[in-house]
Amino acid sequence: MQFNLADLFESIVDAYPNNPALVCDQRRLSYAELDERANRLAHYWQSLGFGEGDHIGLQLTNGSEYIEGMLAAYKIRAVPININYNYVEAELAYIYDNADLVGLVCHRGFLPKAVAAAADQAKLTSILYVEDDSGVEVPANCIAYEQALGEASPARDFAERSQDDLYIVYTGGTTGMPKGVMWRHVDIFFSAMGGGDPDSSRGPIKSPEELVGRKPDMEMAAMPTPPFMHAAAQWLAMNTLFAAGKLVIPANGVFDVKKILKAVGDEKALLIVIVGDAMAIPLCDELEANPDDYDMSSLFAIASGGALFSPSTKNRVLQLLPGRMIIDGLGSSETGAMGNKLSAESGDSDQPRFMVSDSMIVLDENGQPVEAGSGIVGRLAKKGHVPLGYYKAPEKSAETFVEIDGERWAIPGDMASVEADGTILLHGRGSTSINSGGEKIFPEEVEAALKAHPDINDVLVVGVPDERWGQIVVALYESGSEKELELEQVRDFCRGTISSYKAPRALVKVDKIKRTPAAKADYVWAKAEAIARLGT
Repeated sequence: MQFNLADLFESIVDAYPNNPALVCDQRRLSYAELDERANRLAHYWQSLGFGEGDHIGLQLTNGSEYIEGMLAAYKIRAVPININYNYVEAELAYIYDNADLVGLVCHRGFLPKAVAAAADQAKLTSILYVEDDSGVEVPANCIAYEQALGEASPARDFAERSQDDLYIVYTGGTTGMPKGVMWRHVDIFFSAMGGGDPDSSRGPIKSPEELVGRKPDMEMAAMPTPPFMHAAAQWLAMNTLFAAGKLVIPANGVFDVKKILKAVGDEKALLIVIVGDAMAIPLCDELEANPDDYDMSSLFAIASGGALFSPSTKNRVLQLLPGRMIIDGLGSSETGAMGNKLSAESGDSDQPRFMVSDSMIVLDENGQPVEAGSGIVGRLAKKGHVPLGYYKAPEKSAETFVEIDGERWAIPGDMASVEADGTILLHGRGSTSINSGGEKIFPEEVEAALKAHPDINDVLVVGVPDERWGQIVVALYESGSEKELELEQVRDFCRGTISSYKAPRALVKVDKIKRTPAAKADYVWAKAEAIARLGT
């Protein structure tokens, strides 16, 4: 047995076959049942000749099929590939080709775009579809998912696997085309999937056989609300399964606050994972409007990552759910989990300071470690269990994954400084920073200040070209009020928390801030919208 994701999962199945593994709408699966369904899918793919190193796309909203698809691929040493189900045909064709897909699983409603995008992909020979309520026509060469499972063997009789097998997750980042980040199973397990220490109490395991003994005393019922096509949701799912916990999936592909809050009570969820204010605010709105409709007594922690979780919104959460722990996670597809920040009481107005491990460092422009308390902003870097690189992108790989003094580092572009106490102060992504009059401004810091404004529901900050300043700070905001905000009033409001030069020099009111399905910022849209509206 190795640190292979399928091996590790199967060891949990054998130790806790009857424990609840997954709950999704009306489907409830024990570990043995989830394993059997994954075995059937794996055997179906094997019957098509799929195996070691083959890439199989998952173009699915959240459901048991996504988890089954990941596990089935691991079982035959294939590689599941996350596909953004919101992509248009041209974007899908790019991903199918770039990822070298041989097979695809998608919901029935996605078939028209999927089949059209796959038309010129000679390698892509199999499309399975999961039923939904779309009712779209099914092409003759597409097979129903449940039919494929029903006709395949449930046996677990697969060949030996390796901890060097690949895990790939495609990330769009903030600029450029999506890239596939390649990890070895052993590295992603220790970097992002808990490392056999789900409650961070005993440290990572030293041998695969130790995993079954690391089950927490209390059932770990966890609910990821972002789509599984995003890395963080996958990592939570696998971490939960490796802890013999229960994965709670409240709604297929829809952020339905009523279903999510009801599922917390019904399934006694301990942990819910969200993506910043965009998810936290509607949850708070519903709890405020109908506080007696939901049983939140089991909830211990709310974790967030990938987008701004402003202090004002955290305080609101903690007023509605006193005594809970809020966990801000720091990480990326290129680094795995890097650190966290805990908030346990109202009044949290700190900047994003994170406790990180010894494998983290901040490097200056010369590649040297930044001195604690110096105030120098450098690039956050991680060593140890890091990816192999980007799939079919050697030049991009060389930029992000570098060797320094004989050690390999992942440097994805997060800008940070080191506080005097050794904590890391995160400033934002270098690719989205704004250079205004020679000063570097990070959008996230300005957004956090603006989010506290009572008439701003959501906001994105971008830099647009300016003859005098090079770039100016522009805030696109969504408001519950019909009136447009006055620029000087907003600038005065910001000056209480950020320097004057960081305050927006232009405001653009929009009907709705555009975000990704996981509620992450869409800065490409925001910049184009700002330029179009301001006429620059």
